[in-house]
Amino acid sequence: MRALPVHLRGVITYFDPDFGSGQPAIFIHDDTGDIFIQMICKQTCKAADPLFVGALVDVWGVSAPGGYGPVVGSPQIRILGRAPLPSNPPRVNLANLRTGDEDAQWVEVEGSVHRVIEYANSVTLRLELADGPIDVTMIRTPGATYSNLVDAQVRIRANAAPTTNSNGQMIGVHLQSPNLSALQVVEPAPSDPFAHPANPIDRLLHWGVLSTPFHRIHMRGNVTLQWPGSLLCIRDATRGICAETSQATPVAVGDLVDLAGFVETENGVPVVTNAVFRSIGNQRPFAPKSVTAEKILGGGFNSELVQIDGQLIGYDLTSSDAILQLSSGDTLFPAILPKSFAGSDIRAWKVGSKLRITGICSVNIDVQNNVRAGVAVTKSFRVLMSSPADVTLLEGPSWWTPSHALILLGLALTGTLLVLIWVVILRRRIELQADQLRESEQRFRHLAEHDTLTGLASRLVLEDRMKDAMESARRHRNGLALLMVDLDEFKEINDTYGHQAGDEVLRVTAERLLEAVRASDTVVRLGGDEFVVLLPEIRDPNAVELVASTLVSSLSQPVRFAGNELPVSVSVGIGTAFPGEMDAKVLLRHADAALYRAKDRGRHCFQVFTAGLNESLREKERERNDAEGVIPKA
Repeated sequence: MRALPVHLRGVITYFDPDFGSGQPAIFIHDDTGDIFIQMICKQTCKAADPLFVGALVDVWGVSAPGGYGPVVGSPQIRILGRAPLPSNPPRVNLANLRTGDEDAQWVEVEGSVHRVIEYANSVTLRLELADGPIDVTMIRTPGATYSNLVDAQVRIRANAAPTTNSNGQMIGVHLQSPNLSALQVVEPAPSDPFAHPANPIDRLLHWGVLSTPFHRIHMRGNVTLQWPGSLLCIRDATRGICAETSQATPVAVGDLVDLAGFVETENGVPVVTNAVFRSIGNQRPFAPKSVTAEKILGGGFNSELVQIDGQLIGYDLTSSDAILQLSSGDTLFPAILPKSFAGSDIRAWKVGSKLRITGICSVNIDVQNNVRAGVAVTKSFRVLMSSPADVTLLEGPSWWTPSHALILLGLALTGTLLVLIWVVILRRRIELQADQLRESEQRFRHLAEHDTLTGLASRLVLEDRMKDAMESARRHRNGLALLMVDLDEFKEINDTYGHQAGDEVLRVTAERLLEAVRASDTVVRLGGDEFVVLLPEIRDPNAVELVASTLVSSLSQPVRFAGNELPVSVSVGIGTAFPGEMDAKVLLRHADAALYRAKDRGRHCFQVFTAGLNESLREKERERNDAEGVIPKA
């Protein structure tokens, strides 16, 4: 787009001095419509400080393409006074917004508030419109209470804004509303979410009874599983269901509870989101249903308390939960337990053991490609456990090993010709067993060298790759770089949306990392929300900064999970090494120190390690210790 001179006069409908990248977000409106003002600041935007919603301004600038639609770039803004916000904006729905025709425009939507996420300077409302959910972000009003908006019917006026990927392609839409002054409560939330009669769980989402509701639904049942602050599963006389909840009030298995939340679908099955609950006593124990993998895949066991036998084939202890990988017949399935419940007992079971697992069955239904007679078919499942006591050892690992097989083969070869037929049969059986053992060894080797959740390489692979890269750098007289990538505020995602959402953010981040780097580069998950990118054969340090800038941009895109747009941003620390200074441990320390500095600068940025950075960080540490009265170690 040509940079043509632009002169506009209008009223500011949205102003955020820092919308996450250190730059302000500004929309203005005149009689012809609305447009985004792209103000890029080298350090801070002090010139934008006097701006406010409702300011009448003159804007001089140039036309620019923006991230999706046209914007005004290189602006100079002068405040003329105050003006009212536009009245009678067009009422739109999600379908209108997804066309992109309303990009940047001042619009009005009406819907039910399903979730409130509060940040330091802003608030995001998840609004359920008649045709789907949308996120509305507004500047936080000091002292205002937002939690009472959950389940209220509201009208909100805001500027439409696209959600784009790093290629400038529109992949979603959200709204940016100035503050609570642009929100009208049409119908307040019920004072008691449990006031209406409880609905039978088996009638949820049935035609003629309940479609996906705008408002909370009341259910009553006995507790079958609780992960405090994350998940609560109940069962009434008809069926079971699981609810995502941030409420951590402890309840016991069998307790009768009232549960109220929004009924949605996830992986093809009904779930309850943003739920609240209260205990009404009456503890009643449940007996689990004894099932097989074949029965579960046949349908009818989602959110039910089940008992299933399987052979342990491996562990995954790198994610936020402890995961046992089991096989039952030809079916593989995971049994999941939060690490805070697992303790050290999780390693008590040896690979190859036969285990009996008790827990809640959570199924994944293929609603796209696997439909039989109009009914979606169960594709896979997992079992959610509440404690290590939900695992019973039935049988230890098989005695059969390659060395034992060779002993038996040696004994067989010493036999007489009279048993030749038996030897041939035995050899064939040994060959089959050896094939199975090789496949198992390859599978276990892959599990050891790769992160089960994301599929990325492990720390062991990183050490080998760094040795190879340093040897190559010495031979070819070039350098290498190490980028340490850390998700910002990842704990808030787990605390707000649950560990399943956190796992999805980790998986998507891993995919985006692999897409953003070269095939010759190595991407590793160190653990938790920390990743490392090894860039070999570096000749120009500026190229490393370009890669880091690309990662900050491409990874800082929302992740969609269970109908939510999860806010994501990353910080990156850069360590580089050139011939004569090749030391893997030093390179890791440099990248980690740079990451620490990037976090200290406010996150969502990258930092290159410099010689003075260690001393700067040590000075900050001394200042922090002095402020806290900490005596440094001798």
